[in-house]
Amino acid sequence: MNIQQRLQALRALMHERQIAAVIIPGTDPHASEYSPEHWKEREWISGFNGSAGTVVVTTDDAGLWTDSRYFLQAEEQLSGSGIRLFKDGLIETPSIATFLSESLQLGDVVSVNPEMFSIVAVEDLKNQLQQKGIKLNTDYDLIGEIWTENRPPLPLEPIFCLPEKFSGESAKSKIENIRETLKNNGCNAALYSGLDEVAWLFNIRGNDVSFNPVAIAYAFVDEKQAYLFTPQQKITQEVALQLSEDGIVVYDYSKIGDFLANLPKEIILALDFNRINFALYTKASCQKKQLSSAVIDAKSIKNETELQGIRSAMVRDGVAMVKFLKWLEESIAKEHLTELSVAEKLKDLRSEQALFAGESFNTIAGYAAHGAIVHYAATAESNATLAPENFLLLDSGGQYFDGTTDITRTIALGALSDQQKTDFTLVLKGHIALAQAVFPYGTCGVQLDILARQFLWQNALNYGHGTGHGVGHFLCVHEGPQNIRTNLNPTILKTGMVISNEPGLYRTNQYGIRTENLVAVVEHESNEFGRFFAFETLTLCPIDKNAINETLLSDNEKAWLNAYHRTVFERIAPHLSDEEKAWLKEKTSELK
Repeated sequence: MNIQQRLQALRALMHERQIAAVIIPGTDPHASEYSPEHWKEREWISGFNGSAGTVVVTTDDAGLWTDSRYFLQAEEQLSGSGIRLFKDGLIETPSIATFLSESLQLGDVVSVNPEMFSIVAVEDLKNQLQQKGIKLNTDYDLIGEIWTENRPPLPLEPIFCLPEKFSGESAKSKIENIRETLKNNGCNAALYSGLDEVAWLFNIRGNDVSFNPVAIAYAFVDEKQAYLFTPQQKITQEVALQLSEDGIVVYDYSKIGDFLANLPKEIILALDFNRINFALYTKASCQKKQLSSAVIDAKSIKNETELQGIRSAMVRDGVAMVKFLKWLEESIAKEHLTELSVAEKLKDLRSEQALFAGESFNTIAGYAAHGAIVHYAATAESNATLAPENFLLLDSGGQYFDGTTDITRTIALGALSDQQKTDFTLVLKGHIALAQAVFPYGTCGVQLDILARQFLWQNALNYGHGTGHGVGHFLCVHEGPQNIRTNLNPTILKTGMVISNEPGLYRTNQYGIRTENLVAVVEHESNEFGRFFAFETLTLCPIDKNAINETLLSDNEKAWLNAYHRTVFERIAPHLSDEEKAWLKEKTSELK
C-alpha cells in the first residue's frame, strides 16, 4: 500500500470502531527517540522519518506536527500524501489538542495506542479533550491492526555485556545504589522502560536500534531481586552467567504485563510518569508512586572511568576526522564527490580506529543549500555533488566501547563570500562564549543558552534548535535530563555531565553552519561565594580557519581558539604520519 491507501485503510477501521481521530507518535513502548523498525508506525502511515513528529488522522483530514529541525524535510516527504505539515513551535500553529477541539464534535472519540504514550501524555490529553466534550480511547493499536504485511519483527540480535573496565561500575553496585534511592523515596520497587536505562543499569548493550547500542528490554528492581525482561533468544550462555552473578533474573519480554498484574499489594512501585507507557501503568496491580527515574539521573553523571574512556575515544575520533579533512581538501577539485560518498569515507576512516562499534547517528553531510536542512539525510535522489565552493556541513559521530562522540564541522570547500564568513564567525563566537562559561552551582542549561546566541541575536539572527544535548557513554547520542536550550528545564548542571555545544545558523536554499564540540562539566573553583563550574572541551578537531572573519574576533576569542588548536595538535599529532602531521600543524597554526 502507498501512503494514501494506508490512510484509507485506517479511516475504514476508524469508521468501524466509531473513532473520529487517531494520534500516531513517532516513538515506541520504550519512549525511544530512535525505534526499531517494528515500531515505526508514524513513518509507515506518513512517510516522514524524522526523529520527532506526531501524525493526527481524522475522517477527512490529516496533519504532521514537527519542529523547525524538520520543516524542510517534512515538506518534501509529505508531498502528495494528503497529510498537511503543522510547524510546531510557531505562534500560529495550533496544538494537537486545539486542532482536535476545533475539528471534532461533542462526544467524538480520539484513539491512541496506550503503549506509545506516557502516563503524563495520556492524562494531559484526556484532560484537554474533556474540556471540549471529546473522549479519549486507549483500547486499540489501530495501526497494528492494518500494518499486517511486511511488518518487521522484533529484533532478536544477541545482547552482550559491557565489561567493568569500560563501565567503571558493576551492575550489582548500580542496582544497590538504585535500591537505596528508592528506599529514601518511600518505594520498594521500580520499573524502567527506557532502553538506555536498562542498558546502563545492567551493563548490557545490543544492536536492536540503528546507531544506539541498546536491546529491547524492561528492567524491574525490588528490594531483593532484579529482573530483565527481554526475548529469551537474545541471551547467550555467557551473558546469562554474567547476569546471574549480578543478581539479575531473566524473564521473556512478553511476560512483563503478567508480571506487573501479579505484583503483591505491599509493593510500592516507583514509576516515572513522563517515561513509562500508559499500558504498563494500567497493568500494574500494586501501589504506584510517581518518581523521576533514578537511573536517568545517575546515568547522566559519568564516573571517572567513563570520562577517561570518552577522552580516549575523542583522540581516535579526532584522528579519523583529521584524516578525513585532509583527504577532502585534496580531493574536492580532483574527484567526483557526493554527500553520500564523503559520509561513507568518514565511516571507513572511523572503522579503522580501535574499539569502534559503529556510527552514533546517521551522518548529516549537507552541501550548500542542503546544509540549511538541520537534520538532513542524503538519499540516492537528493545526493548532491560537491564542488570547490560554498560550505559542507558535516555532523557525525562514532560509537566506541569506551565512549560516544558527536561532532559538527562546517567546511569551506572554496572561496567564501563576506556574508558566509561573517555568519560562520558569529556562530564561532557563540561557541567560544559557551565553552568559556563559568557558572555557580544550581545553574541550569537555559541560563547559559544566551551565551551561544548573543552575537547572532545582536544581528537579528537565530537558530531553531537547542544549543546542547546530553550524550551517553557508549549509549544514545541524545540523552537527558540535562540540556542547553531556550526551553525551561530545571535540571542542574553537575560535575561529570557530558553535553554538546552546537550553535548554528541556517539560510534557506543557501547554506547551513554549525560548530559542535562535546564538553564535560568540571569543578572550577570553590570560595566564599560558593562552588563554581566550567566546561572541559572534549572534542579534538580543527575548526576551519578559512571560514573566519578574523576582524570580528576579540583577542580573548583568538586566544581560546589558539589554545584549543594547540591541544588538538598535541593530542592528535602523535597518531599521524609525517605528512598528516604537517597538514594538521598548518590547520592549527595560531591566529595573530
